[in-house]
Amino acid sequence: MNRVVLTGSLAERGILRYTPAGLPALDLRLTHASEVVEAGAVRKIAFEIRALALGELAGQAAQLAVGEAIQVEGFLGPAFRGAGVRLHVTGFQPMSSPPIRSKVQE
Repeated sequence: MNRVVLTGSLAERGILRYTPAGLPALDLRLTHASEVVEAGAVRKIAFEIRALALGELAGQAAQLAVGEAIQVEGFLGPAFRGAGVRLHVTGFQPMSSPPIRSKVQE
């Protein structure tokens, strides 16, 4: 199974673009910071991850403000040209409003 649910902040929002197939696409960068317990010890976690929203979600994500707290759902896939991994967004929820999901999931 490849499913990710992540809370964090929108650190960067690209410009809405279109794929060669005509799908809207939006590149995002998310930051996350938390504390977890691992092997009985508290560990501080802080990282950034690149994300991609496609289709209707891209247009909706384009309305998010940089710095806004969000919860993102999706899956991990290879980044463009194999440079690491990227979170492919299948749904998101600004922490101040109801969830927004891809119609494919409904």
